[in-house]
Amino acid sequence: MKLALISLGCSKNLVDSEHYLGILSKRKGMELTSEIPEADIVIVNTCGFIGDAKEESIQTILEVSEFKETGNLKKIIVAGCLAQKYSEEILKELPEVDAVIGTGDVDKIEKVVDEILAGKKAVETKNMTFLANANTDRVLTTAPHTAYLKISEGCNRACTYCIIPQMRGRLRSRSIEDIVEEAKRLVASGVREINLLAQETTEYGIDLYGDKKLAALMKELCKIEGLKWLRTYYMHPEYVTDELIEVMKSEDKICKYFDVPIQHVSDNILRNMARAKNGEQVKNVLNRIRKAIPDATIRTTLIVGFPGETEENFQELKEYVREFEFDYAGVFKYSREEDTVAYNLPDQVPEEIKERRYAELVNLQSEIAERKNRKFLGQEIEVMIDGVSSESEYLLEGRTRGQALEIDGKVLTTDGTAKPGEIVKVKVEQNFEYDFVGPIVENEK
Repeated sequence: MKLALISLGCSKNLVDSEHYLGILSKRKGMELTSEIPEADIVIVNTCGFIGDAKEESIQTILEVSEFKETGNLKKIIVAGCLAQKYSEEILKELPEVDAVIGTGDVDKIEKVVDEILAGKKAVETKNMTFLANANTDRVLTTAPHTAYLKISEGCNRACTYCIIPQMRGRLRSRSIEDIVEEAKRLVASGVREINLLAQETTEYGIDLYGDKKLAALMKELCKIEGLKWLRTYYMHPEYVTDELIEVMKSEDKICKYFDVPIQHVSDNILRNMARAKNGEQVKNVLNRIRKAIPDATIRTTLIVGFPGETEENFQELKEYVREFEFDYAGVFKYSREEDTVAYNLPDQVPEEIKERRYAELVNLQSEIAERKNRKFLGQEIEVMIDGVSSESEYLLEGRTRGQALEIDGKVLTTDGTAKPGEIVKVKVEQNFEYDFVGPIVENEK
């Protein structure tokens, strides 16, 4: 029996997808295929974080369902965040779906498959305690030399715009020993770069050890022979401690890459988001990083159009982005999500204003990134090769320590001798042009 899987959304979701593939291929002997028309069963691992993600998930389910008529497809399983939150609605509105399985029931995928093959509809969305460990079966879908490693599940924070705690549950941290064991196995299989994931990596360990343990975990991981690069994501600004900065500065294997989603800098917006105490706290953290590690790569995410965001608030954010010059910034328009505190906040911002602010901020960040990248011209930089480029079969592509997998661009090189996972030095001779979003418009008066 053949199994195909479509993984939508974030890299944390991708790790769950890899566990589904591992469990069903290794325990049930299912043959994996990337060809949807050939599959007997398809799992669509959905994202439900914002409106656009929900629409993409539903559209994907509908497209897959067509293969029940035109292909070999017999059963569709909807997994992930959308399934966790909207299981009843999915089964009612999408009769093509045979099962839904939530984020906390990954280990029940065998049971779900058995039930649908017996002609039943299967629903597993009640559990919020599952936590994978080093022995949980897994099939990597990334390149063989790089892997994601999820160190915890769930989140204890209560950001007013975020639905994730309802979809993923409370914080559940794996032990340091268990994470190190999985990392050793990954390295033994050929992995050279490990990317640590969690809803908030800086929250890691609070539930298990009573204290933040990301710095201690990273120090232990750096002891693994054969590991070349270690990177971490999703660092809440409130929990970026001096100890963590020092460990990231002093350990050579750790990429000096700080993914710190600040969302905003205006005091009243941060307060209404329940994100940080105030803008000064956010700025102080970023300044401490820059002072300690001047060449650190700093990525952030920003939200425009949050309820109550005035033009003055937006200009404050825009001016700070101009002043601080992030290396990378993801900009999002606030998405109004049911069952969140922010859904009922007054002064919702009209969509056309969100769109204009989004375009302004994206265009500003594009200018900053282009200017910063010009500084690399003529320099020799260290690059981990990922493989043959999709741009041309005569080029290889890779990433610097400051470029995270899939989100921060890539480096193209004519060095045809390097192998995937190999670290080489290349001279930068050209930068690509940056795309801009829509017209650069004047601020509203």
